[in-house]
Amino acid sequence: MKTIGVLGAGVMGTGVAHALAESGHRVILNDVSEEQLRKARQNIRKNLRMYRLLQARSSGAPTGPDANDAETLGRIETTTELAPLRAADFIVENVTEKWEIKQELHARLDQLDMPPVPVAVNTSAIPMARFAALYSKPGRIVGMHFMNPVPLMPMIEVIRGEATAEDTLGAAKQLTTQMRRQCIVVKDSPGFVTNRVMMLTVNEAVFLLHEGVASAEDIDRLFQTCFNHRMGPLATADLIGVDTVLYSIEVLHREFKDDKYRPCPLFQQMVDQGLLGRKSGRGFYQYDV
Repeated sequence: MKTIGVLGAGVMGTGVAHALAESGHRVILNDVSEEQLRKARQNIRKNLRMYRLLQARSSGAPTGPDANDAETLGRIETTTELAPLRAADFIVENVTEKWEIKQELHARLDQLDMPPVPVAVNTSAIPMARFAALYSKPGRIVGMHFMNPVPLMPMIEVIRGEATAEDTLGAAKQLTTQMRRQCIVVKDSPGFVTNRVMMLTVNEAVFLLHEGVASAEDIDRLFQTCFNHRMGPLATADLIGVDTVLYSIEVLHREFKDDKYRPCPLFQQMVDQGLLGRKSGRGFYQYDV
């Protein structure tokens, strides 16, 4: 697999495109917005240098301009059209965690005149069965849950749906290997393993903040010092995106019909105010953008 189509140039799609290009793949990055595609290229250029500085700092090696950055960016083609995806050997979809948006996009993908290549859904919580039902060949669908920031994360949660074909699952594993990542295959269930556990933790932490039990800083510090977590649950929500976390918890609440997944009202208040975390400059914490 040499050419990978990446749908969505938000935080996750940009990270996936970055990681794929860095591992030598040609990437066709698609988004509905030319401006978003321009920002994606800017962010990849900035992150290539930032991640290299972080690696140099941890190893103690000197760092400077790297010619590989230009090569990595040169492997990424951007487009607002779906037609160029006909050249892809594999497609990864990363659009916003809203079923209506994903549903419409996947319905269009199924109608695209192209070979029936595997389509990986990068979703936090939506079951694969919903996507498979949109395809004339449902075996094409597999889940690949990338973690943020994608270029730095060594593990991918691969979700095998009931309809996922063996060759599709094999292609997802092969792509993981080509990206120099590990993967663990799990069965299809809302939230899978990682987010079914993590979203409950984040949601409960937000309830604690909402109720005034402790400050955001103290909640996160307790997790970092008591459990040796590198990042507390509220900082994690800011990294993922407060809106994405809210959408994910809403999916879990809807799918399981269990009030233990009821989103804290503070989530909606923050989304309404545009306090989305790192990507907006402010969430539970303040950031430079």
